[in-house]
Amino acid sequence: TLAMQNGLSPCSKFANIQPIIYLDNGDTWEPRNSGYEKLIGTEITLKQALATSNNWISGWLIKQFTPQSVVKVARNMGVKHFLDPVPAIVLGSADLTLYEMVGAMNTFVNKGVYIEPIFITRIEDKNGNVLETFVPEQNEAMSEETAYLMLSLMKGVVDYGTGIRLKLTYEFDNPIAGKTGTTNNQSDGWFIGLVPNLSTGVWVGAEDRSVHFVDLTRGQGASMALPIWALYMKRNYADEDLNISKEEFEKPETLTINVDCDQEKDEDEKEDDQKKPKLSDEIDF
Repeated sequence: TLAMQNGLSPCSKFANIQPIIYLDNGDTWEPRNSGYEKLIGTEITLKQALATSNNWISGWLIKQFTPQSVVKVARNMGVKHFLDPVPAIVLGSADLTLYEMVGAMNTFVNKGVYIEPIFITRIEDKNGNVLETFVPEQNEAMSEETAYLMLSLMKGVVDYGTGIRLKLTYEFDNPIAGKTGTTNNQSDGWFIGLVPNLSTGVWVGAEDRSVHFVDLTRGQGASMALPIWALYMKRNYADEDLNISKEEFEKPETLTINVDCDQEKDEDEKEDDQKKPKLSDEIDF
């Protein structure tokens, strides 16, 4: 989100190499990755990086922006728990509640406006007289354009990234934006999925972090949290009275940044072809 606010786009490219981050105490930190070895050393877009949970690209971003700036963005999105402003915050090192995470992620669907999740909207007596109403806290956390760019980024997670089994295994064919998450030692598995009128988060874990899966295959968020979301959404869509949307996310009337990375790639290749010398330029007659 911070990157989108500062002029980058889902199609912005970074070298996929391990960054070295220098800490205030003189030590260094080198974030590690898991999988996708074939992409090492190539240039990848931010959309690809988020889709594949690429920690190296996140490391490069935190070198450009400060941890304090990340904290500020999170605060605007309703996160109230303590956030330690360290570089590892970029990988999700903070302990946050599912309540906070769903509220924050809902900001993207709500066109940049944070709405505090509440459970009780009003209290009535037995005759239907309203005794009390409750209005959730609201805050404009980001621009509508930034929110839409984030939805574009997170659609890549489901279309071809760590959340692809929503398409392949569970056969969802509607637009879904989402993000998987896995903590150290597979102690926590996360999936938060968004459609235009419903934001839902799933956390799988235990209060005691010594309880965990023994391997990443079974312990990643895509394996233990995403299936719960998928089965839950299947039941939601089966109940037509709920009217859960299968539509595309609404695009802002004015969108200044391109989100079609395939189109951008085609234009780059076309430009490269135009730069190639013609036969008469290559051969000295």
